[in-house]
Amino acid sequence: MSSPRVIDLPRSLRTLRLAPPRFVVPVALVLAVMVAACGGAGPSPTRSPGGSPSPTDGPTSDPASIEHATGALDVVFRFEQGGGFVPMGFFATQAPQFTLYGDGTVIFRDFSAGPPANDKVGALQPYLIAHMSEAEIQGFLRFALADSGLGVARAAYNPGNVADAPSSMFTIHAGGVDKVVTVEALGFENPQNPDSAILKALAGLGERISNFATSVNGEAAWTPDRWRGILTPDGFGPATAWPWPDLKPTDFVQPVGADAPQFPIHTLTTADVDALGLTGIEGGFTNLPLTGPDNKLYTLALRPILPDESR
Repeated sequence: MSSPRVIDLPRSLRTLRLAPPRFVVPVALVLAVMVAACGGAGPSPTRSPGGSPSPTDGPTSDPASIEHATGALDVVFRFEQGGGFVPMGFFATQAPQFTLYGDGTVIFRDFSAGPPANDKVGALQPYLIAHMSEAEIQGFLRFALADSGLGVARAAYNPGNVADAPSSMFTIHAGGVDKVVTVEALGFENPQNPDSAILKALAGLGERISNFATSVNGEAAWTPDRWRGILTPDGFGPATAWPWPDLKPTDFVQPVGADAPQFPIHTLTTADVDALGLTGIEGGFTNLPLTGPDNKLYTLALRPILPDESR
């Protein structure tokens, strides 16, 4: 695996072509959102050569600007899918599909291409990195908050006609809106559901995120510098020898807390991951049987840790 690298995309490659919305929420709903979301001007960062906001960041002159944090680790918008009828390894490695940070950095997965081929593990889709200008951030946030109804959506929705489907989580911190909206079976329509209009609008937002790679130029591969290693007892298939002389199975501990991962985990470095001797695993993987130093059988899974995440 290659070493992690800092990517500074040229300004000429930082162009995002925002497609027009496929579905528009009724005008009254849009107006209600914009009153809440566009009440004040937000900061428009002046960028240093390294791509980070400079100390001279100040408010914009546009009174319709949607306010948002501008830090490189500030999550402005995030989309994640998980759950449903999937193997346990996918629960353990669940991670956000799309994250927009305050400085315009976007880290996302492109599911239009298949995952890397690997005959030892279930390799997962790698991440890409791109950049939005402040104008592009504003356009995206208006689409999410108003056209997609996220600004006025309640906390949870279910179409009521689908079982064992994944959940989709929209996280938004912009325009005075700070919430998570969870939709079961996103994209499965039920015309009889009284929430069908907003469910259709949120499905359009999910589709736009899923197709993000087709509407951005200059994206590049993103490789994390920290990984969540998930170790569970037992395993299936030919086992690989334990690769770490300085790590023990007991170093993988299940964190405490309602929102903590529900598996024994340990933060792994790039050197730790390189010791596995595997390629094409930048996006993580499931199901690597390991024989521990205690001669017990374990299964290892790997999940990238995003810049804002602590573990």
